[in-house]
Amino acid sequence: MKLVTFETGGERHIGALRQGETEIVDLTASDPAASGFRDMLTLIDGGADGLAAARLVLRRAPVVVPLAQVRLLAPLPEPRQMRDCLSFETHVRQARANRHLFGRGTERLDPAKVDVPRVWYEQPIYYKCNRFSVIGTETDVQWPRYAKLLDYELEFGAVIGRRGADIARADAWSHIFGYMIFNDVSARDAQMREMAGSLGPAKGKDFDTGNVLGPWLVTADEVGIPNDLTMLARVNGEEWSRGNSGSMHHDFAAIVAHISASETLHPGEFIGSGTVGGGCGLELGKFLNPGDVVELEVSGLGLLRNRIAGPAG
Repeated sequence: MKLVTFETGGERHIGALRQGETEIVDLTASDPAASGFRDMLTLIDGGADGLAAARLVLRRAPVVVPLAQVRLLAPLPEPRQMRDCLSFETHVRQARANRHLFGRGTERLDPAKVDVPRVWYEQPIYYKCNRFSVIGTETDVQWPRYAKLLDYELEFGAVIGRRGADIARADAWSHIFGYMIFNDVSARDAQMREMAGSLGPAKGKDFDTGNVLGPWLVTADEVGIPNDLTMLARVNGEEWSRGNSGSMHHDFAAIVAHISASETLHPGEFIGSGTVGGGCGLELGKFLNPGDVVELEVSGLGLLRNRIAGPAG
C-alpha cells in the first residue's frame, strides 16, 4: 500500500492510494470508531493486524476523496525518532572533494584520492535529526536566516515497524514497515562551519522545514528489498542528479542491525539512507536559489516536490 497523511476539513486523516494514485481511501473517515486509523503512528503501532484492517477498508472503500482535492502532509508528520546515514561512497568522496568551496584548499580534489575514514567502511555512520522540523510535498522550504548556501540531498529512508534491540542482520528486513523519499535540505555554509568543531551537523540541517518526507509511505511488501531503485533530482525541471539505491555500501539490514546494538528501536522511527552519489549540489559545485523548485523522484516511491522560499528576512 501507499499510505498518506492529509488535511481535510482542518483535520489530519490517514489514507491509502488507489486508482492509479488519483484517489485516496480515507481510512480515518471510513471507520471513525477504529482508533487504529487515528494517525500514521497508530497504524504502524498496529503492526500486521493494523495493516490487515487497512487493507479490508481499502477493498470496501466507503469514503474516497480525489487526491487533487486534499493537501498532503508528510506521511509521518512527527516520527518517533529520526536518524540519517552516510551510506553512499561516491557521495562521501565527491562532497569531500569540493571542500575548497568553503576555503579548505584552493581547488577541487580528485574524488578517487580523497581520504575516507576507515570507520566508514566498517560500520554505518549516522546522526540524529530534528524530528519536529518535518514537512511534506508541495510545502515551501523556508530558507534559514543564518545561511547563504542552501542545498538539496537526494535520499530515501526506512520506517521501523517492529520494536527490537540487538536485531540480527538476517531479521532486520522484517522490522521495516516501509519506505519513502527524503530531502535532507542542508545549509551548507552553516554545516561546514559548525562541523569544523568535530561535532554535528546541527544548525546546518535542523532548521524548520529542513526535513522533507513523502509524498507517501510505501509498505515494505510493495517495495521488496530496495536494492535497485532509480533516484532522480530535478531543479526547475532540469535533471541535476541520477543514482541508484543499489550503490549503498551499508544496506538497511546492516544499518538496522548496527543501530539496534544495545539500543531499542521503536515503531515509527525513520532512518535515512544518506545522499546517493551525485545527489546534491555540493557534489556538483552549485547550490539552490530562492524560488527554485526541487523534485526528488525514486522509482516506486513517488515524487517529492518543494519550492525554496526566502531567504528569510
